[in-house]
Amino acid sequence: MEFMEAYRKSLKSDRWTEWEDLETDQRKELTPLPVQKPYPEDATLVDLVPLQAFSVGTMPLIEAMERRRSHRKYREEALTLEELSFLLWATQGVCKVFPKRQASLRTVPSGGARHPFETYLLVNRVEGVAPGLYRYLPLEHKLCFLRAEGELVQEVHEACFEQYVDKSAVVFVWTTIPYRTEWRYDILAHKVIALDAGHVCQNLYLAAEAIGAGACAIGAYDQAKLDRALQVDGQDEFAIYVATLGKRRQRGG
Repeated sequence: MEFMEAYRKSLKSDRWTEWEDLETDQRKELTPLPVQKPYPEDATLVDLVPLQAFSVGTMPLIEAMERRRSHRKYREEALTLEELSFLLWATQGVCKVFPKRQASLRTVPSGGARHPFETYLLVNRVEGVAPGLYRYLPLEHKLCFLRAEGELVQEVHEACFEQYVDKSAVVFVWTTIPYRTEWRYDILAHKVIALDAGHVCQNLYLAAEAIGAGACAIGAYDQAKLDRALQVDGQDEFAIYVATLGKRRQRGG
């Protein structure tokens, strides 16, 4: 039971007075990490449809909330580039950047505007986008190509214990870069990161409903296998949440 108590403690909100007296890295005026991971100058980028040109996602919010379910079975129909662009904007779209403290306001809330996530996409079926692994660049609203398909689908499918990956149109994998939040919140950062992950995935669910698609969040995966597939170090950046998505076949649970 000792480890249970330790894990429960991390979920509690009883250390704020302790945090107020800590010499956090922010209070030391140390340099925070960038809002977005850098990418190579010669990277292959894919332009996405800009917010101003969206024609999808017009379903009333009350209807999307009422219809929200987890969908695990998908049609073979591909997503359009506009639909994918909308989903990415809905989950990590940037509204404003504060360069001095490397913070941003986005379409989802985040403690201290730290936004500790990077969005990776395993693209199976999206019109105009070659299958493979990509990373979303929210500042540019573009995709950065990382890996060709090859054995990638099987790697991610196995890492997710064979849960719906190979039948989906696209798989969202969010990694966390903990120091973005630790810089400000120190001992409280990890609860904040967990809360923030929920904000992101709920927006994906609602945005999916708004375009006639369905999503299914996945919290059970092989950490080491998934981190290897994404080619992240597993320490300063690691997978924290997964969601499969595609045009829905039937109501979920």
